[in-house]
Amino acid sequence: MQEHFTNVNLALQVKKINYMKGFFKYVFAGMVGTILALIVVIVIGIITIVGIVSSSTENEVKVEKSSILHIKFDDAMSDRGSVKPDFSDLSMKKTIGIIDITQDIYKASKDENIKGIYLELTTLNAGIATVEEIRNALLKFKESKKFIIAHSDYFTHKTFYLASVADKIYLTPEGEVQFVGLSANILMFKTMLEKVGIEPEIIRHGKFKSAVEPFMLTEISDENREQTLKYIGSIWNSMLQGISKQRNISIENLNKYADELSVNSAQKALDLKLVDGLKYKDEVYSELRQLTNKKEKDKLEFISLSEYNTAPNRPKIEEISVTSKDKIAIIYAIGDIGMGSGDENTIGSDKLSEAIRKARKDSSVKAIVLRINSPGGSALASEVIWRETVLAKKDKPFIVSMGDVAASGGYYIACFADTIVAQPNTITGSIGVFGLLFNAKDLMKNVGISVSVVNTNKYSDMANPSRKMTDYERGVIQISVEEIYATFIKHVAEGRKMSVEKVD
Repeated sequence: MQEHFTNVNLALQVKKINYMKGFFKYVFAGMVGTILALIVVIVIGIITIVGIVSSSTENEVKVEKSSILHIKFDDAMSDRGSVKPDFSDLSMKKTIGIIDITQDIYKASKDENIKGIYLELTTLNAGIATVEEIRNALLKFKESKKFIIAHSDYFTHKTFYLASVADKIYLTPEGEVQFVGLSANILMFKTMLEKVGIEPEIIRHGKFKSAVEPFMLTEISDENREQTLKYIGSIWNSMLQGISKQRNISIENLNKYADELSVNSAQKALDLKLVDGLKYKDEVYSELRQLTNKKEKDKLEFISLSEYNTAPNRPKIEEISVTSKDKIAIIYAIGDIGMGSGDENTIGSDKLSEAIRKARKDSSVKAIVLRINSPGGSALASEVIWRETVLAKKDKPFIVSMGDVAASGGYYIACFADTIVAQPNTITGSIGVFGLLFNAKDLMKNVGISVSVVNTNKYSDMANPSRKMTDYERGVIQISVEEIYATFIKHVAEGRKMSVEKVD
């Protein structure tokens, strides 16, 4: 019996030893695998960095003599430029922002190697205020007496407005010029929501705060119609003034062309002097060769905006040249406003507040410019950001530059600046507050969903989409909305040195 137990113990010990050997074997194998994986990642990283660096040095841009700055807008435009690695070809992909575009146009006016600008306006994915900034830069460029030639197969209102600054505007012989005036199409969802069994619960303050109207009406209100006509009419009139001045056509005639749909063919656009000629691209290229003193067989020296932006031998802008101890901080507020960090396309209260705070505390920063392109968002997040603007204004000049839109919360965070600068066609204001919830009780019933609710208190399930809001709950939210509105207009009144009654 003892011998049997001894054999069993020996067997167990042998198994234990074999198990430990296996355990260490697998642990060691795992460690080796992890180390090898790390080495591979590091090697790939080094290769990528080397590739990106070598690519950037090999492709160094040179501005040749008699170059033409070739401006086209194939990609969506951004207020802020960015540089990101493109792993498809181991290069750095640079997106240029509006400040890069306007500065590069200015620098091109001083660059003896740039003879003129070719605007190829097939697409233009940008807001009208952004277009205005680029157009202003082109008008400034014209003071250099260098040429601007514009061409397109199809001019939209925006591309034609931009092209109107050109010395010559050319249209493809079978092309079109859109010239019918501006229109706002507002989708209304009330009937659809009723059909599917969803009831919107809307609380708002301000009869012109119309963002919730699509959920509560089948037609827009008179107030909304009035304000919509005012802002699209303002934008249209601004465009007509610019076109009239550059094309020497009266605003009365331009409106007549739009009212009568007169610009219904390429030939009509030419007859009405909206364009200077009907030309194909190769014919435009022939004219560009003449303007740069080249023969017909010679290659045109085009340089794109993105290439020109990286060219090492561009003229410097002395006007904004500063030392390392004398900076202007440009902070971007782009997208909807919410709590937290946000991202490239949204504004996070924490991240934006931190950026303003850092600029305020940085002794080398002598002024702050907050660039806003936002339709608004969370009132609480706007209040958090607003507080940092108040503190910044106490320490140093605080300037707001508005892009395409700075409305609602976008205006909230702007109102305390020393100076607010906007384009004539920037959409701003929209000072009001609303709350929007949905009662989906009927929808849930129709699709066979039931909800069992367990509350610790009477209104613990407030805003529950499976039931209708009570009058008491609506009253509480209404009070909250009105308090937020009161705070909003108080900030505006104080920041803009107006009475609260005037703001209201």
